Amino acid sequence: MAIFKRIGQGDVNTTTTALSQLIDVIQEDISGSASRKGYSMFVTASSDGVRSYAVTSSLFQTIHDQDYTLQSANAIFDLSMGLWYSGSTVQNIKTDEDSNGKLLFPDTSLQMREKVDMYKLFAGKLLGDNESAFYAPFDSSATVDRIDEALFISFKRLFARDKIKPETFAMRFYTTGVIDTYNGAGSTVGYNLNKTSPSGSTIFTDVGAASNRQVTFGGEVGTIINSSESTQKVGLMFYDAGIAVFDMKKIMSGAQHVSGVISAVSGTATPFPLSLNNQTIIGHISTGMPRSSPGAKFIPDLMTSGSIDDILNHIASCRMSSGSLTAMTYQNITNINSTLLFCRASADEFNYSSNPTFIDASNNIVVIDDQTVDRTFTFPTTVGLYTADNTLVAVAKFSRPIEKNDEKDLTVRVRLDF
Repeated sequence: MAIFKRIGQGDVNTTTTALSQLIDVIQEDISGSASRKGYSMFVTASSDGVRSYAVTSSLFQTIHDQDYTLQSANAIFDLSMGLWYSGSTVQNIKTDEDSNGKLLFPDTSLQMREKVDMYKLFAGKLLGDNESAFYAPFDSSATVDRIDEALFISFKRLFARDKIKPETFAMRFYTTGVIDTYNGAGSTVGYNLNKTSPSGSTIFTDVGAASNRQVTFGGEVGTIINSSESTQKVGLMFYDAGIAVFDMKKIMSGAQHVSGVISAVSGTATPFPLSLNNQTIIGHISTGMPRSSPGAKFIPDLMTSGSIDDILNHIASCRMSSGSLTAMTYQNITNINSTLLFCRASADEFNYSSNPTFIDASNNIVVIDDQTVDRTFTFPTTVGLYTADNTLVAVAKFSRPIEKNDEKDLTVRVRLDF
């Protein structure tokens, strides 16, 4: 009789399997104001002697799969941007640097130190050095491949799981903004900063990355390319971290003229639009508006003059477009580590039960007719796993009882996933 049996090393096997899940993010999830949440923080304040102005902006925005005020809403990814401190966009506008290394900028710019800090934050996490710059492709050191103006997409753990599956990522992006009627002399009709791009979408993907992947401080990394021009490297995908880094000067027509209203520390502009408290007009000459910049471009002017919210609002609502088309898709990977325990019962084992009801008051086995030559048998329904000190740690239930007798060997495979 055997009620307990020790499981040896030969009865234990470990294995790892991968489960993939397709994630599809539609345009409206990204562009919609109800599904895109910002986290405003204090940026700066100033006074013209009469009125005080304060500008607030997020450092990042979170994209949800539905109205973020609903309890059932799930955060898909965070959207942010940053500037490399030694890039021309930062160096050409900074006015000085104090003895503590603090960068100083004119009051016509917004959140420049925060934009530099965001870049350093991601560089430290993914490159292991917050002073380093991102390059696409990753192993390049050429200035033309350096990412000075970065767009960061950080996928949430719920949707990235253990990693992004290589060669499954694709993003639909409108490289060209709405064409305004800028005449080159400083005037424009029809502001394009907050108008959704109607055409000119491009697919950016990591296709081909599987054959040229590298492992760095932030884990496995692959290059994101322009699907219509595979030689154009536009960004990086850090698969283990679930973070995509895009070069905005390559995915946007950065030299295109930009015009519209952005946040500012002070000023009132007329005639368009009325009551522009705490705002300025970029890309337009306005009478009595000293902070207007008629020759403005998306890069570098919007990158330096606009707040992070101004820039992210334009990218999310205009460059991702609005509709039910797929804006972004990929597959994630969930690694399932399994321990397989083979619980073996030979022909002469487990044919008797310790349950008191197995025998009658005369110690006769109740399943056997004493007038015959029947042999004892059982119907096991459960396997219990115990520690060496007889502590029950797991229970496995059969889908149905299984007959066990002295003519049958029985092996039960118990699988523990974690």
